[in-house]
Amino acid sequence: MTNQRIDRVVRILKRLVRQWKEPVVGHYRDDPFATLISCLLSLRTKDETTHAASRRLFALARSPRAMLELPIPTIERAIYPVGFYHTKARTIQAVCRTLLDRYGGRVPHALDELLTIKGVGRKTANLVVTLAYRQPGICVDTHVHRITNRWGYVRTRTPEQTEMALRKQLPKRHWIVFNDLLVTFGQNLCHPTSPWCSRCPLDAFCPKLGVTRSR
Repeated sequence: MTNQRIDRVVRILKRLVRQWKEPVVGHYRDDPFATLISCLLSLRTKDETTHAASRRLFALARSPRAMLELPIPTIERAIYPVGFYHTKARTIQAVCRTLLDRYGGRVPHALDELLTIKGVGRKTANLVVTLAYRQPGICVDTHVHRITNRWGYVRTRTPEQTEMALRKQLPKRHWIVFNDLLVTFGQNLCHPTSPWCSRCPLDAFCPKLGVTRSR
């Protein structure tokens, strides 16, 4: 897939995704702390569960200092039933402690700084950079990894390899929006198994690599 073709694919996706709900983390765009925490909650958790848990938690605390004042069991009750809620409650407080100790309660905007915070991985860090700070970054989750390999745009084995490959070949003008587009597309049409190829406006562009069954 050439850069000219990826430009066309992105234009089509921007029109296509308007019919669907945006990913839950996008509800907190422009708020670095809420973006960070909701992304931590979203890991290995469905969007509906993440959205409800985020609303309950942010009703109790909306800053690192306020979050640290909550007992761990209170955080656990607020975020249940997100995946690994016991671990995530402790991670949230540890992240908040780091934000207060190192950054005066602010969420850093530099990717390298975010990655020094224990519990913050590349996906989360890139999402904060792109959503909250509107700076170039490439957030790669399971949808971005799967779909770009399905297109043959990258040939990679892991999300981190996909991020590095995309940083080399995806035009920078698409970096910020790329995750939002492919997550929404992947949740609603380009499913992991049996994607809706018969309904997909990108069918002509897609070699369907690795697809064994489709609708």
